[in-house]
Amino acid sequence: MIKRVPVTALEVGMYITDLNNDWIPHNTRNRRGFLRNETTIAKIRQMGVDFVYIDTNKGKDTQDSEPAREVDARNAALLDDVGALKPLPKRVRPLADEMVIAQQIHGEAQNLVGNVLRDVKLGHAINITPFNELATELQESVFRNHNALSCLGRIRDKDNYLMEHSVNLSVLMSLFGKAMGCSADVQHQTIIGALLHDIGKILTPEEILHKPGRLSAAEFEEMKAHARHSRDILLATEGIGELTILTAAQHHEKMDGTGYPEGLRGDEISVYGRMVAISDVYDAITADRVYHKGMTPTQGLKKLLEWSGPHLDSALVQQFIRCIGLYPVGSLVLLESGRLGVVVESNDDDQRLPVVRVMYHTKFRMPITVETLDLASPGCQDRIVRAVDPEDYQINLKKFLAL
Repeated sequence: MIKRVPVTALEVGMYITDLNNDWIPHNTRNRRGFLRNETTIAKIRQMGVDFVYIDTNKGKDTQDSEPAREVDARNAALLDDVGALKPLPKRVRPLADEMVIAQQIHGEAQNLVGNVLRDVKLGHAINITPFNELATELQESVFRNHNALSCLGRIRDKDNYLMEHSVNLSVLMSLFGKAMGCSADVQHQTIIGALLHDIGKILTPEEILHKPGRLSAAEFEEMKAHARHSRDILLATEGIGELTILTAAQHHEKMDGTGYPEGLRGDEISVYGRMVAISDVYDAITADRVYHKGMTPTQGLKKLLEWSGPHLDSALVQQFIRCIGLYPVGSLVLLESGRLGVVVESNDDDQRLPVVRVMYHTKFRMPITVETLDLASPGCQDRIVRAVDPEDYQINLKKFLAL
């Protein structure tokens, strides 16, 4: 049986199945195996995690353990509670109309991030003007219909992670800032901070940044230095806003002080730092990377709830879920009819009733005619049973997100 156990109760002879630290970027540490000595246990306790998962069929158990299914059920109940809250963002333009503009903005953003990475690597200063212009375009698109850019954020290439992650993070921060009632200027600065938050990775040695195997302790420390590098590069950039620097500098800080680069605790982290930390973790754990299979959006939201408190601001996690929806755009859901549909648009009034694009029937185990359903429409009686993993049905969601 898979169980969750506090790191304080780990013993030699247990079998680890998950270190429960997917939020750590470039984490290539072995995630499973027997605990054979106290040295390994000490290293796990130093990682900043509170709980790990063990397999009691393969190794020792402890009275302090809890079945993983009970943890998941508790997180699911918490998610349902947040899902009952009214959504915050409102759309003012149809998805199809905004998608055309969003595709242009998304492409422009990726090119801009890619260009600035090359420029900084060559020793050139960052020209902040195009980032100001892009942030304005992005804000306006999110205001009109945030679902368009959210759809594009789920159409990803794992080999292009760095640029796509920066762009997706800026979309999430724009949506989050809007939902939190942040002023236009605050949103503007934090969007730019999200776009440039990983600029410091340009100073990380290539052999570490793209290492396919496990990072040594020294290499991991070098990798973590990118947050400080990002801050220093932005501090030297003319015309940069204070909140932009703060957003980039604090995106890996954690509430219990186990984050980096400064190890800030609680209120020592700005509200924008706490917001970007949540957004960064969510986007990172739901993305496919060379060394990491992404979770589904719903699994990602459950993990945010599980990591709330020690690592992430609990109240802000609930607000984040409230603004991206119980079933975020890009989620594959099973309907009561047996059909599968990908969520393409949230519901302004009830986040439990999004717009879905159906394409497969589980009862007949076959593709069906693609159809877009508004679950909130008066004539629609179908409802969501649960979110599912596309891999279970071999469905490529990219084909259905940007029709």
